[in-house]
Amino acid sequence: MHYRISRILLLTSLSLFTLSGYAQEKSDSVKSAKPVILYSATPKKYEIGGITVSGVKEQEDYLLIGLSGLSVGQVVSVPGDEITQAVKRYMKHGLFSDVHIYATKIEDNKVFLDIALKQRPRISEIHYNGIKKSDREDLEAKLGLVKGNQITPNLVDRAKTLIKRHFDEKGFKNAEVVIVQRDDVSGENKVIVDINIDKKDKVKVNKITIIGNSAITESKLKRVMKKTNEKGKLLNLFRTKKFVDEKYVEDKKLIIDKYNELGYRDAAIVSDSVTPYDDKTVNVFIKIDEGSKYYVRNINWVGNTLYTTDYLNFLLRMKKGDVYNQKLLGERTSSDPDAIGNLYYNNGYLFYSLDPVEVNVDKDSIDLEMRITEGRQANINKIKINGNDRLYENVVRRELRTKPGQLFSKEDIERSVREIAQMGHFNPETIKPDIQPDQTNGTVDIAYNLESKANDQVEFSAGWGQTGVIGKLSLKFTNFSFANLFHPGENYRGILPQGDGQTLTISGQTNGTYYQSYNVSFFDPWFGGKRPNSFSVSAFYSKQTDINSSYYNSAYQNSYNSSLYSGYGGYGNYNYGNNYDMSSAYDKNKNIQMYGVSIGWGKRLKWPDDYFTLSSELSFQRYELKNWQYFPVTNGNCNNFSLNLTLARSSSDNPIYPRRGSDFSLSVQVTPPYSLFDGVDYSSYNQNNVNDRNKMYKWVEYHKWKFKSKTFTSLTDGTKCPVLMTRADFGFLGHFDVNKKSPFETFDMGGDGMTGYSTYATESVALRGYENNSLTPSGLAGYAYTRLGLELRYPLMLESSTSIYALSFVEAGNAWHDIKNFNPFDLKRSAGVGVRIFLPMIGMMGIDWAYGFDKVFGSKQYGGSQFHFILGQEF
Repeated sequence: MHYRISRILLLTSLSLFTLSGYAQEKSDSVKSAKPVILYSATPKKYEIGGITVSGVKEQEDYLLIGLSGLSVGQVVSVPGDEITQAVKRYMKHGLFSDVHIYATKIEDNKVFLDIALKQRPRISEIHYNGIKKSDREDLEAKLGLVKGNQITPNLVDRAKTLIKRHFDEKGFKNAEVVIVQRDDVSGENKVIVDINIDKKDKVKVNKITIIGNSAITESKLKRVMKKTNEKGKLLNLFRTKKFVDEKYVEDKKLIIDKYNELGYRDAAIVSDSVTPYDDKTVNVFIKIDEGSKYYVRNINWVGNTLYTTDYLNFLLRMKKGDVYNQKLLGERTSSDPDAIGNLYYNNGYLFYSLDPVEVNVDKDSIDLEMRITEGRQANINKIKINGNDRLYENVVRRELRTKPGQLFSKEDIERSVREIAQMGHFNPETIKPDIQPDQTNGTVDIAYNLESKANDQVEFSAGWGQTGVIGKLSLKFTNFSFANLFHPGENYRGILPQGDGQTLTISGQTNGTYYQSYNVSFFDPWFGGKRPNSFSVSAFYSKQTDINSSYYNSAYQNSYNSSLYSGYGGYGNYNYGNNYDMSSAYDKNKNIQMYGVSIGWGKRLKWPDDYFTLSSELSFQRYELKNWQYFPVTNGNCNNFSLNLTLARSSSDNPIYPRRGSDFSLSVQVTPPYSLFDGVDYSSYNQNNVNDRNKMYKWVEYHKWKFKSKTFTSLTDGTKCPVLMTRADFGFLGHFDVNKKSPFETFDMGGDGMTGYSTYATESVALRGYENNSLTPSGLAGYAYTRLGLELRYPLMLESSTSIYALSFVEAGNAWHDIKNFNPFDLKRSAGVGVRIFLPMIGMMGIDWAYGFDKVFGSKQYGGSQFHFILGQEF
């Protein structure tokens, strides 16, 4: 007996699939090659005797069979729902364009099945057309379209949606996206995906119309809107004019927040519309119902037992008769640093809650009931550190202000985040504490999720000086471990032991025979590992050789003759206009050598607060001069033995791009006052006498005072916010005997502040807009200086691998030879713009353009337009 083959056709939103379930009731007398099913017959039950898969080569059969929900030994009805549901599961999975299930044979009460699958094609190439590289890179990260993956209708629809949203956020509301699949003839079942994008023009705001407002003018309401601004208005010159739906929704909320801030609690936008003005602009219409203005009549506190009502009223800063400012109410109860919420959170009351309730609204007056649930104090149970693969864990834990067993404190968590960021080993933008409270047990677990970053730095630079190329190589290892230096093994990464967060710096700079300089330093922020006491030691050596006078004479003469006879082929009287051979300019009888060592010790203080540090450094430098014409001492030796004490306070929140906080330091560097006890009358010494000068400066004496300050103020909320930085610096170099003023440790002011190899024993102070060292009185030393500055910074990229921010600035400063002439109002002014780039392997780099507005010693020669470069330091 023969049976008819029946097929089930299902039409889905993706494609048309033919679903076939097959079974056979085998006749005793007839045996067919492939069983046939009659779906009009009464369903019969069969046990699945075996399952095979055909049509797919890349996947294991057992994985594909598992998707069906069918298994060997399972009893199914034929025809029945089990087979139909299996096909639907494959369809729902989305990776197959066609699915058939065949009955290959039937033996007794067993049916053998074959699942025939046709895979959707895989992506061989993806082409983005009509967009620039940066947009392509952004879309590649968002879309999830990857070469080698299968492409499905859902994946295509999702890609279109994400692309439209991406360009909508950038103001391209009319962007068109077409995704085309082409068969790739080079491979079976592969397609080339062309993503064709036409961004069109940005849609901007032509006009904003606001009606229904009387308490706030239309112009002020337009200023309240941050991201939705009219084009063509001078006040909006530096504001975005593109229209983005999401930003428009946020701006409508800002309007209501502004009304709530002024007491209009019922203010609402009753209607609004966005209509096209032309292909490139839209008109925005907003209708407002302001409602009435409300005032606070009574404030009652309920549930407070820890703090008195008077004290809570003082912290709230709202009283009877005040405008009902809902913004202030929210800030004073939760978000401000000294808000009521933080008062509880910083004392362990993690489960505290405060609910301001309007218990009575009478005409224009509101009675508030401040309902507090204090709960019990929470103790810290566990501290987890995730993502650290650079430091020993104890090195990170010792910086934490949160310890197991302590009371929970929000302030301690914020301080711990700051201390981890200041270490420099983790991306400060991604440090996120995960607070996991357990109200049942009254405990809390805190997990610090960190993202390690490499911050060892390598500097290799070259420049051109008077005597040729000057090369510099500097290696800074910021995770050094001195304790493991003699225990090689797992503690080594590369050639150096790591893990303790110590800093080892080795650098060298040379110009061959003319100039050499070598430095090595070591710094341990936790000397001994038990207390935050820092220890440092450093040493340096440098030597510079002068150029002989015949070189200068020849250079000057050649320069004169070259210009004099330039019309005659450049022939001159000396060397016929050729450059002097630098190899013969070397004069070993004119040189200076410098040696120096220092040792330092620092301690974190607890008073006035624990942001303060006190550090000391004992240093010795020796200068050996031989026919060196650039110092008061031309021959002989000078010694500089000094003690430097520094009191500093640093509360800035980020080492690379600080947004809030401040940095202050007050230091004094002093040598023994030799002139007070050596019994020598230095007024009898002749400064023009070489021997007198050598005796006078054999041991240098001075006292040097410096004050430096920076403040950082975030102008908006969020991570990528503009920051205003202010600066005020002062410096004075004093003496113990007016006849023995030190020629060392003076101030050279102007330019980029980066000391060149020809400058010794002086401190360079930057003032952009002027040439290097041009503000120090010509031929004299600077014994006093001041510098004031205002800088506006805006972040362009804040990532673990790269941080970039732009800046604009105004500065003013000056230097004086006599301290008595110090005048903080007699300053040289400048302004400019610049950019900073921080790369972990290099450090801070930047370029500034500045313009100096004032004359320097009666001449504009040293000011005007100037470019300044920095490498490895900040101004």
